[in-house]
Amino acid sequence: MIGVLALQGDFREHLDVLARLGIPALPVKLPSELKVVDRLIIPGGESTTIGKLLVRFKLMQPIRARIKAGMPVWGSCAGAILLAKRMQGGTKSQPTVGVVDIVARRNAFGRQLDSFEIVLKMPKVSKRPVPVMFIRAPVFEKPGKKVEVLARLRGGKIVAAREGNILITAFHPELTGATALHSYFASL
Repeated sequence: MIGVLALQGDFREHLDVLARLGIPALPVKLPSELKVVDRLIIPGGESTTIGKLLVRFKLMQPIRARIKAGMPVWGSCAGAILLAKRMQGGTKSQPTVGVVDIVARRNAFGRQLDSFEIVLKMPKVSKRPVPVMFIRAPVFEKPGKKVEVLARLRGGKIVAAREGNILITAFHPELTGATALHSYFASL
């Protein structure tokens, strides 16, 4: 059972992709719902808002504990910012989960108007290139020794990485109809 954090952001789109793949999924808003899932997707949205809601709904510590115990988690865009141990461009008081040894640089491509869609090669994820969308997306910098880079843009900007059972992506595959990353995450 894959949980999709459903406090803010594009959680419905992730649930739709999982349904198309036939993978059981549950929207997660409460600690009791987190207890019944095997893995968790933290979707894109607004990272500051999601972080504050994690605290308000008493999910921050349970999520950290489950990740520490080995639960696979995937953060896309804002979710990836929340999973990074370090952040550039946020507020000092922004709550984060902080479990991936990497820096997330917020809004690395500019404003909403600067959003774009590309096809991205990720050989460890899919044999075929994957269409993805970047919306006020971060990039990742200074990966730790245990962090595996899964995708870079031309010029070397890191946009997907993995540390153990934790996957982070700067982009939104759920908005393009792509299923490769959801299948990959389900296999972790």
